Amino acid sequence: MFRADGEVVQAADALYKKCILVERGSFRPVTKVTLDMLKCAKAQFVQEPKVKDEEIMVLMEMTMRNLTTESGIDAKDFLDRVDILSALGQTVLISNFGEFHRLAAYLFRCTKKMIGISMGVPTLQSIFDEKYYLDLEGGILESFGRLFKNDLKLYVYPLLEAKTGSLITAGNLRVAPHLRHLYAYLLENRLIEGMRDFDEANLAILSRDVLARIRAGDDSWEEMVPPVVALMIKARQLFNYQPSVPVAAPVRELQMAG
Repeated sequence: MFRADGEVVQAADALYKKCILVERGSFRPVTKVTLDMLKCAKAQFVQEPKVKDEEIMVLMEMTMRNLTTESGIDAKDFLDRVDILSALGQTVLISNFGEFHRLAAYLFRCTKKMIGISMGVPTLQSIFDEKYYLDLEGGILESFGRLFKNDLKLYVYPLLEAKTGSLITAGNLRVAPHLRHLYAYLLENRLIEGMRDFDEANLAILSRDVLARIRAGDDSWEEMVPPVVALMIKARQLFNYQPSVPVAAPVRELQMAG
């Protein structure tokens, strides 16, 4: 775990007896959607009866799976992403838990307080994909039993379907027919909740599209990320960014820009 000031701390100590809100991602790069998702989730999380007046720890979490390339872990790429999130004032947790139920189990070993997980519709869709649970004897039902065993809720950010222009939300998401009753149960019992008050101007932003634009030299990507993120990407030439004019900015200046 890295605090916003860059200090490495023991996660178990930092999370002890706290309510936890976590957003998982690869953060390649951090976009305006990344922060809007966290803002919306936090606004709803703090209103939960079991969270009010409790100390909250907000985490941006990356799994080792999101840090590994064909040649192994790129330490520089990993640290650059941590630096960007730190410049945005975020605490970063690096875990080896590919599955959400394993992440939840770890967090609940650190606290018995409520945990919220912020995610987009595509991630929620993947959670309902049974191919990810072939190693579990009980399959998807066992995974969900573990995930929601304690006091946990999923907060879901909507997706703007590019082809149709339709807005897919937690409320209208379609899952496999034999899983619909399970999904309806989770939704009706507010274990899954759609996010409210999101910024519609951000819905068209996709991190893979931003990354592609950076690599293609299309400057339009700068409008899709927070200003401090744009400065750091250009100053450090991250994600294969190639400036037409040399760019340099000291770290202190970048932090002040954030």
